[in-house]
Amino acid sequence: MENLNNEFCNFKIHSQYSICQGAVKIDELAKYCKENKIKSVGLSDNFNLCGALEFADKISKAGTQPIIGTQINFRIKNFVGKLPLFATTSESYKGIIKLSSRSYLESGDQSDPYCNFEDLNSLNKDTILLSGNHNDLFGKLFKSNKLKLIEDLFKDLKNIFKNKFYLEIQRHNEVGEKNYENFLLKISAKLDIPLIASQEVFYINQDMYEAHDALICIGEKSFVDDTKRVKFSDQHFFKNTTNLKKLFEDLPEALENNYNFPFHFNFKPKNSEPVLPSLKGNNVSSINEQLLNDALLGLENRLENFIFKKGQSQKKEEIKKIYNDRLQHEIRIINSMNYSGYFLIVSDYIKWSKQNNIPVGPGRGSGAGSLVAYCLDITDLDPIEFDLIFERFLNPDRISMPDFDIDFCEEKRDLVFKYLKSKYKDGVAHIITFGKLKARMALRDVGRVLGLPYGHVDKITKMIPFDPSRPLTLKESIDREPRFQDEIKNNKKVEKLIELSLKLEGLNRNMATHAAGVVIAGENLSEQVPLYKDNSANLILPSTQFDMYSSENAGLVKFDLLGLKTLTVIFKTLKMLEQKKIKLDITKISLKDDNVFKMLATGETTGLFQLESTGMRESIKKMKPNKFDDIIALVALYRPGPMNNIPIYNDCKNGLKKPDYIHETLVKILEPTYGIIIYQEQVMQIAQTLAGFTAGEADILRKAMGKKKRAELEKQKEKFVNGAIKNGIKKDVASYVFTKIEPFAEYGFNKSHAAAYALIAYQTAYLKTYHKEDFIAATMSTELTNTGKLREFVEELKRLNITVVRPCINKCFAEFKAEKNKIFYGLGAIKSVGFVAISNIINERKRNGLFNSINDFIKRTNPKDVNKLQLEGLVKAGAFDTIDKNRGKLILSIPKIIQKIKNNYDDKVKNQINLFEDNLASDTDSFHYEKNIFWSKKELLAQEFISLGFYISDHPLNEYKQLFNQLNIKTYKDFIENNTQEALVAGTIMSIQEKKSSKGTPFAIIKFSDNSSEFELFVFSDLLINNRENLKESNSFVLTLQKDRVVGENSAPRINIRKILNLNDMVSKPYEKVSIELNHDYNIEELKEVLKEEGKTEVNLVIIDNNKSLSFKLEKPRKFDLNIFNNVKNKQYVRKISF
Repeated sequence: MENLNNEFCNFKIHSQYSICQGAVKIDELAKYCKENKIKSVGLSDNFNLCGALEFADKISKAGTQPIIGTQINFRIKNFVGKLPLFATTSESYKGIIKLSSRSYLESGDQSDPYCNFEDLNSLNKDTILLSGNHNDLFGKLFKSNKLKLIEDLFKDLKNIFKNKFYLEIQRHNEVGEKNYENFLLKISAKLDIPLIASQEVFYINQDMYEAHDALICIGEKSFVDDTKRVKFSDQHFFKNTTNLKKLFEDLPEALENNYNFPFHFNFKPKNSEPVLPSLKGNNVSSINEQLLNDALLGLENRLENFIFKKGQSQKKEEIKKIYNDRLQHEIRIINSMNYSGYFLIVSDYIKWSKQNNIPVGPGRGSGAGSLVAYCLDITDLDPIEFDLIFERFLNPDRISMPDFDIDFCEEKRDLVFKYLKSKYKDGVAHIITFGKLKARMALRDVGRVLGLPYGHVDKITKMIPFDPSRPLTLKESIDREPRFQDEIKNNKKVEKLIELSLKLEGLNRNMATHAAGVVIAGENLSEQVPLYKDNSANLILPSTQFDMYSSENAGLVKFDLLGLKTLTVIFKTLKMLEQKKIKLDITKISLKDDNVFKMLATGETTGLFQLESTGMRESIKKMKPNKFDDIIALVALYRPGPMNNIPIYNDCKNGLKKPDYIHETLVKILEPTYGIIIYQEQVMQIAQTLAGFTAGEADILRKAMGKKKRAELEKQKEKFVNGAIKNGIKKDVASYVFTKIEPFAEYGFNKSHAAAYALIAYQTAYLKTYHKEDFIAATMSTELTNTGKLREFVEELKRLNITVVRPCINKCFAEFKAEKNKIFYGLGAIKSVGFVAISNIINERKRNGLFNSINDFIKRTNPKDVNKLQLEGLVKAGAFDTIDKNRGKLILSIPKIIQKIKNNYDDKVKNQINLFEDNLASDTDSFHYEKNIFWSKKELLAQEFISLGFYISDHPLNEYKQLFNQLNIKTYKDFIENNTQEALVAGTIMSIQEKKSSKGTPFAIIKFSDNSSEFELFVFSDLLINNRENLKESNSFVLTLQKDRVVGENSAPRINIRKILNLNDMVSKPYEKVSIELNHDYNIEELKEVLKEEGKTEVNLVIIDNNKSLSFKLEKPRKFDLNIFNNVKNKQYVRKISF
């Protein structure tokens, strides 16, 4: 009789790591298991072990036994299909890891990873193998009638796995499943192989079926209505034991084996201590000795070449002792925590990078507080000079792995990865990441598979504010945005779109690679953790199948090699200067340069690292920095929370306010920051000075204050007060000081990080001060695809009176180039223009001279370097204007141009023309254009905007100058600079970003442009909703602006938009009354023709003759808009038009 306590084990759970097939989130499964008292569940994801550690950890914490397995593709003859494998011991787990890694690393360029069938022989005897379902490897063989082959393979597997090989019986009510089951039942009896009942679980609740079906379509890139696509039944939910017992009641053996399945397992993957690769010293007996020797040598170098040259008042011997004592102190801590190897590994690849001319940042994060790091060339900041604390980075009282985040030049970082690969062979890998179905992506993907029109889905998607700093979920967006409700009410398909998207939101959509993180392990990494490789991505290193969190839990040590664009900018600038015979070592510039600080004090910081935002410009203008410490403070303060202290810092610095040092003993610590606790290091120094804490204890206090855990804080407060009393401070004073520093500590910033980034900021400021053209050209060359940034720089160049040479095929280059007071626009920045292709065209020009006609261009261009979109981009941007100014004619002729380029090239290849004749001389055979059409000024500028993202040859508002004068419409600059409280201002939209306030109301940040400058304004709730359809890029408006004083602040007035009027509406809008003054030689017949149409404008004609004026009012109102105004004002006899 069956034991009623038997529970069916769902050991084939497909978590969300079964990409676009599994829809089970591990957190939700753990919750389900806890609520339903599930005894055991098993993970069996397709093609990976990505979720193994997370599954084991979270499921066991829910009180449920985790079973770890995976499904790997195996190849036999020409068939590839999945087989499920389960690890019952740590040895069998290692075997499965090895096979999972091999399926990616050795399968070549196959669409799916696979192993060879023979690889199953390598598995440990404790591994459990299942036959899989009717869609898996043996199911495919069965459908192809390979029955003899299946039987032979089953015999082999029985010999290898003994009683740990099972034939799976599944019942999902799917086509082909029953036939396959009948076959397995027969062969089980024939070969005496045990049966086991199982279910493929893709989601927990049955109501997820429809959403899961859409998920399958997303993965398969098919449509829900496609009858030939992959489709599963609705039986893949987490069924309870009662239902499954009934389902398999005719197969008691298969049920019994399922009940007993969990008893095979006495293992789960566990977290591991960090494991570093073994290092062999150069004739040094230990790693610790090697670290000490390298650090001492590095200290000598730093003292001689940097520290002694700063001209301190102390003697060299005294300075050397200070540095040596600090070095020995750090070495002792590093050795005691077994982190010597970590320092040596980081130092090694940084030194290699610097030796190979790869720009490396000065440091980042708390690691810049280490003198050992400074001596090993890991950082370029002297921690003693900048008062940085080592224990903020590495604290023996707070055991956690140190973390050096190192910045590298983006363009050369791959060379560092290559070096790591050559040094550590198979012991190094990237870290995997997962692209998720976030709110916008879920809507787009589900909309596509449902077959909804792209334009409609795009419109709905854009209702979700794009704000990476505060992303909203789909549910939050729907609750906050009334337009969602309107769409749902009016369209059943949209209702379905929202319903399915809500269910799929947050699931993994694809695998990707963490661009910066690498792990370096002791031995062959593929045997320690499962590895993944995307063969289509052409990456140097494979990736772990574990994400960052699981990789650390598995004992892998992460090294962050971050790409920082600013380092590329600095590198490019220095290269440009080198070509001009200017040698500059950016690491040795003075940090006390008055000219640099004068430039910063103007607030004109476009292009400067960390200092270029609008708010930062205002802050730096008011601060008037005159020392490097001010830049460090600003980098640390400019964040939500501490930002409120910027005015206090500025006022104290500029003598407008007296600093509050809290207590006399803290003056020395807080004097550099005018009484404000800006840095975490200051909190630590206060605890050391006032309460006698060690550096390690002070770091614990700093962390407790940051975390705001009340119990821990009370404990720390008691310790702080008792320590202060021992140092002669009264109890109430100590309590007061603790209370004062606590809120600062919550927002306190890591000074090591701020100092490192302030140094990069200063370096960019130095380059802009002394080499502005080269610096801006280099910066623009790193932003070729960022239209918004390029537009900002073009505006900045106008402000600096630096000429921008417009796109020109005969003058410009692929990147931006600089000359004195001149920058040549980079052709690679034009939309749709490929960088490599345009570089090839420019190289041809350099070799053989300018292109003197379109025919010359055709003859000298390789067809692989041109396509329709590329040529259209160049023409629209005006790149061919020096050859032919008629852009409209060129655009129409592009297909013909491309065909002629191809024909010409083919003729050369076939040797049908004499390659040695002077091709330039044959230019008389001119190109015949399709049509000779001209673009209007308006059309030309519209196309220019499309190709560049802004206007460069002219501005669309310029044609309305006279109208603006008549209607008193000002430029934004004039409005700001005069005392007018309200005015009409015209502007063209350059960019628009819609967001939601904390209360959920919509607002937009719009960047406008007029013919004098760019300006940014906020458009709020009702005004935005009423004008949303018209507020598009390149549309022009007349804005009613008002200045509002900000109460209690000594700052510029806030500019509010009261009204928005589309400029086209204004242009076509009839005037109420107009008066036209005429000279005596007026042509009344001509005027009658112009004013013949009746309309809504009252027209007065005033005739001036011999200082007398006669006034006539036309009997009927006439049509009089901007076009008629322009027509009339150009008549020679018209003196003046008044409105």
